[in-house]
Amino acid sequence: MNIYTKNGDKGTTDLIRTKNVSKSDDRIGLVGTIDELTSHLGVVKTMIHDGDVLQNLENIQETLIKVMAGVADPFNREYHISDDKTEFLEKEIDRMESLFERPKKFILPGGTRLSAEMDVARTVARRAERALAAVSVKFGADAGTKKYMNRLADYLYVLARYTDATSDVNASEKGNTMEQNQSAAVSEAVVQEVMKRMGIQGKITLDAAKRLIEKIEKEAVRQGKKAVIAVCGPDGNPIAVHVMDGAFLVSFDVALKKAYTSVAVKMSTMELSALAQPGQTFYGVDKMDGGKIVIFGGGVPLKAGETIIGGLGISGGTGEEDHALAEYGLSVLNEVL
Repeated sequence: MNIYTKNGDKGTTDLIRTKNVSKSDDRIGLVGTIDELTSHLGVVKTMIHDGDVLQNLENIQETLIKVMAGVADPFNREYHISDDKTEFLEKEIDRMESLFERPKKFILPGGTRLSAEMDVARTVARRAERALAAVSVKFGADAGTKKYMNRLADYLYVLARYTDATSDVNASEKGNTMEQNQSAAVSEAVVQEVMKRMGIQGKITLDAAKRLIEKIEKEAVRQGKKAVIAVCGPDGNPIAVHVMDGAFLVSFDVALKKAYTSVAVKMSTMELSALAQPGQTFYGVDKMDGGKIVIFGGGVPLKAGETIIGGLGISGGTGEEDHALAEYGLSVLNEVL
């Protein structure tokens, strides 16, 4: 069957219960605007890595398809939008606003590419809401749908601001001059050259990782601890893993994740734990990256100067005990490099 039917060649189309409706009809315009909004959300989806937000946007797209069906068949109650859809958006708005301080002034879109795309979707959502109001005056409209469309634009606005607030690119970084960037590049080049002469090559070697593990194991034995000790490179890939006798089976996987997390977020997992509590900047980070991020102590980035050359993860005791062993590892790092 061809995609083209030629039925609309004269500028008319059909609704569910009405034939030969002009394409200039407000209802047709509304359906087109909602379709445009759904497509804009599709663009946003391609740029998002947060699984929860991605699922929320897909649910919104499915709801918008139902809204379009309701415009075409307004007497079918199956296409009416229930209050629980709107309440979900309200809960998400409240959750995001609890995680950052929303600016109380007019915002110029464009903080990041992603937030800018969200703002475009928001403006289309407002246009769709206005079109729905016009249709409601002439033909009537579901009250739940009007409420949902109003809240959807609010949700997209807060999502855009939340995206700006949690972006790695902040205002101070944007203000860096070309001279500052060049200076940083020169400094990094010097560090890399020193590391090269030390034989580190920007990444902890297997031999150095083994020597570090050996020292940490001796300290663990002295403390009466049984742990798994993992070292990864700056890319998060494992370099060496050592399992002490009597260590828990689960500690193998956890130690690797702690090492990975420390290089992924460029801080210790103990620091991340504090920032991942409800209401803090990184709340929910442990649900990202396929479950590879952990938020309990025992992982630390390994550095040569300010350059991360790897990550260390230790698992076997409490978060505090594991972190203490990891800190010991940092104290002897220069000896093994």
